[in-house]
Amino acid sequence: MSAPGLATGRLVADDLLVTFPGAGGAASTVALDGLGLAVEAGEVVALIGPNGCGKSTFLRVAAGLLRPERGSVVLDGVPVVEPDGRIGLVFQEPRLLPWRSVADNVTYPLELAGWPRERRRARLAQLLELVGLEAASALRPAQLSGGMRQRAALARALALSPQVLLLDEPFSALDALTRERFNLELLRLHERTGTTVVIVTHSIPEAILVADRVIVMTPRPGRVAAEVRIEAPKPRTLEQLDQAIVSRAAAEIRAHLELGEAVA
Repeated sequence: MSAPGLATGRLVADDLLVTFPGAGGAASTVALDGLGLAVEAGEVVALIGPNGCGKSTFLRVAAGLLRPERGSVVLDGVPVVEPDGRIGLVFQEPRLLPWRSVADNVTYPLELAGWPRERRRARLAQLLELVGLEAASALRPAQLSGGMRQRAALARALALSPQVLLLDEPFSALDALTRERFNLELLRLHERTGTTVVIVTHSIPEAILVADRVIVMTPRPGRVAAEVRIEAPKPRTLEQLDQAIVSRAAAEIRAHLELGEAVA
């Protein structure tokens, strides 16, 4: 339950420290140290930074899958300390259960939550329409294209109407044209649901296209290096990527990334 007076879907991370023990006596790896950021309700924020800077680690902490040694993640005033139905997570790989149909994969969280069959069926129809998989309900993952599998994973993450949707490079395995189309579909989905979105990406154009703000992270250990607000109006189009306002944002993001690499 949200704390009184707070907007639904506001995610705040404060002073996160996460380390991983080294193998065979090697030194521990500090993935995050002092990471703090706030994502407002209904906002789309993109995280961008060099490989190994802790972007995916942060999503795992925010999803309640990983406990930090220091700091906290709070959603609407309530700490996130374990997997939480208020938060949906989509990985780079869809991670669908191969023996289950699209319908059964999408409704799996509803089964675990104890929803009765008729209620699951009604919710399934909404979800498949939302991601455009109505005709694939009975198919199994092996019968789907990569894009269709990712749509199914997205529908599954949305099944319990999460307040926050975390996306870990969800479209990186797709070809460029399909990836652009999915980014636009993500924006349309966001317009319909109003869900707070945090997306990890390595693509500056993708970050600018989908996000209200781009958070640039430092090299490991990860913390916030800079914040770039994207002023391009919504609804966004691919044509906007050629506009001067977007070019300025891209140059600013690239400068922060290059500065971080130089300091590292």
